[in-house]
This record gives sequence, structure tokens and C-alpha cells, in this order.
Amino acid sequence: MAEEVDQFAIRVSELVVGFGRQTVLDHLTLDVRKGEILGLVGASGGGKSVLMRTIIGLIPRRSGRIEVMGAEISEARHVTHTAAGKWGILFQQGALFSSLTVRQNVQFPLREELDLSQALMDEVATAKLEMVGLAPEDGDKFPSQLSGGMTKRVALARALALDPPIVFLDEPTSGLDPIAAGDFDVLIKTLQKTLGLTVFMVTHDLASLNTVCDRVAALAEGKIVAIGSMSELLRSEHPWVKAYFHGKRSQMLQPRKI
Repeated sequence: MAEEVDQFAIRVSELVVGFGRQTVLDHLTLDVRKGEILGLVGASGGGKSVLMRTIIGLIPRRSGRIEVMGAEISEARHVTHTAAGKWGILFQQGALFSSLTVRQNVQFPLREELDLSQALMDEVATAKLEMVGLAPEDGDKFPSQLSGGMTKRVALARALALDPPIVFLDEPTSGLDPIAAGDFDVLIKTLQKTLGLTVFMVTHDLASLNTVCDRVAALAEGKIVAIGSMSELLRSEHPWVKAYFHGKRSQMLQPRKI
């Protein structure tokens, strides 16, 4: 039994989340394995980001259980520094602090959670920037001077600042052109393999799902209605899953390799 539990990075059981009279997640259950890239898909406004933000404690739940790396996560109002180091987060638009330089943005989690000298924080920031394909001199720029692709890379460097075992990515290729999106897919897969990360990726990008994800979970009607490899989801008989993966853009699902 212990070995079975150890294989999961995230376990969500019977999760209920709602706003007012609306129930967004209805007794949802989902397990994410350690070391995998899990892609989460669903209709716009269907609760994908709500699920991610509930797991990390930004949205309170009505009921249900959430475990991360074997530890139960308490209600949102109690999730503060106890989660430090368990996960890093890349929000959809990057969420960089506009008044801080790139280097200072990457250093922000270090300042909040650790007691390090400025010299050491500079070294860590430079290493993280290089890890995501940016040059040390990019650290002196401000977010307003960055392209969309660079903004995503800086946000990813910040997410990796504390060397977390889990990274949450909210629409990581949203707003990027196909070339930049493809490059970012390669970066995610490379970092996952190199660092042994568990990646929880909310996305609607069919190419990303096919390229980098080990498994894909489909969210509909407040529940996970299908989960498995891309080939398994393509065989799903659920109406929403069939419509999503066999629609007009399904030609994007031809196998590709990194």
C-alpha cells in the first residue's frame, strides 16, 4: 500500500468547489503520478484553472481531500509558507512584477522563503535563467522589455527558483506563435527529464498535449471524464472528449517527436 501511495505526486479525492449557487467541480477525483507530465483539458470556463488553483490553495473547497507529495493540503486560508518548495507555478500571463527586473522577479521566492546573501541569490537567478534558455544580461531587463516567449521563460525560471518537485503550468503556450510555442514545449520536456519534475499542465493546445504529455485528463461536467495516454483519449466514447479530439483541428494530433 505504501508503494502505491509513493507513486503519486498529487491525489485529489471527491473535490467539490463552487461559487455561490454554482458548482464548478463536482466530487472530482484525480491522481497525478510522480515524474509525469499530465495535461488537463476542458471547455473554456469549465474549471481547469479552478482545479489547479484549488490544489495550490488559492481557492477554498467545499469538501474533498487534496494530498501533495504525501501530505494533506489544508484549506486555502491556511496554505502559506507550509507549501514552500513543494511546487512552482507559472500563471497564464506570466504574472511578473512589472516594477522588478527579471533577476529580481526570479529572486522573489528566494527572498520570501530563504535567508540568502545577495551574491548567492544573484548566482541562483543567473543559473535559473540559463536553465530556461535566457542569457545572464537578460536579468537586467524589465518585464515591459520582454517578448511573450521571454516572459514565459522568466516566469518558468521563477517557478523553478526553489527547486520544487512539482510545477504547475497554466496555459503555458497561450499567446505564443507556433514557433515559440514549439520551443517552449521542448523546454518543458527537457526540464522534466533533466530535473525529474512532475508537471501539471492546464492547456487547450492540442500540439502541446500530443508532444509533451505522458497522460491527458479531460474535465467535463465538473468531473474527470477520461484520463490516459493520447491514444486512449482518442478512443474515448464520452461526447465532449470525442468532440474535442475529433473536431476540425484534430489533424494537429499527428505524432511528433522532440
